[in-house]
Amino acid sequence: MQETNNFHPSDLGLLPFLEALIEERHVSRAALRLNRSQPAVSHALARLRDIFNDPLLVRGQGGLQPTARALQLAEPLAEALALMRSMVAQPSFNLEQCHHNFRLSLSDYGAAILLPTLVSRLRKSAPLVDLSIVSYGRERALAALIDGEIDLAVGVYPILKQAGHADLRSALLFEETFACLFDESSACGAFSFDDYLARPHVRVSVALQDDSEVDDALARLGYKRRIAVQLPHWSAAPDLVRGSDLVLTAAKRSIEYLGKGGLQCSELPFQLSSFPFVQTWHRRREKDAPHRWLREEIAAIAGAKGQR
Repeated sequence: MQETNNFHPSDLGLLPFLEALIEERHVSRAALRLNRSQPAVSHALARLRDIFNDPLLVRGQGGLQPTARALQLAEPLAEALALMRSMVAQPSFNLEQCHHNFRLSLSDYGAAILLPTLVSRLRKSAPLVDLSIVSYGRERALAALIDGEIDLAVGVYPILKQAGHADLRSALLFEETFACLFDESSACGAFSFDDYLARPHVRVSVALQDDSEVDDALARLGYKRRIAVQLPHWSAAPDLVRGSDLVLTAAKRSIEYLGKGGLQCSELPFQLSSFPFVQTWHRRREKDAPHRWLREEIAAIAGAKGQR
């Protein structure tokens, strides 16, 4: 009789593989998380199946699904690994010697209010830390977090309560409101709701089909605005307004400083709730010390901006 089910001390190294496979439910994502090759993870899964005499993960709708035995193992496995990690974890890490490349998704707005201060802080306190910035639409950014393609997404993510995002974590940075920007020469007196609807609009959006809180709010009121120009680049949008009849609706902090030199920044002529500006990450990064430090830096910078 073979003793393939016996757990040998050398098999202890397979436990992180089992944890990653149960949580990721995908061999490639588990490999990325563990920084191991896909064949190595597949080999580990084969050995784990022998040890526990159970398939552990089987193909189902949406990919690999844990078996009842795997789900039974998940909690004691997490507790055991947490104890092991606590015994070897370093209480802190050396910022000056920390080599890390963080991959972030930021909108133009998020980059404008966070990056100058963040980069300045990094150059002084963590000169070996690098940043790679992409600008994804909401659903693309959340999918990239789940796949491990990026480490952090900063922006407006009001959809985290939907199914499929249970492994994502988020923290509120501040509440933001909308305002509108237009050329003073095109306005006659107070900017009314009728004026707003009658004018053509500029919309900044990375994805053509990205949701817009402004358009959703107007639709609830039974109205629709005309989008004359849609573009993914925030930096060009204010110049499109200057000298034209176009209206730009955007986060107030991003346009209020432009309310001079022929442009006017005004409150919206209709009711629209404030919206949360958050940072979002996958729970696999929850206790990662460099990642936690970066989140704290971003929170401190955003907190100062939110008090304006």
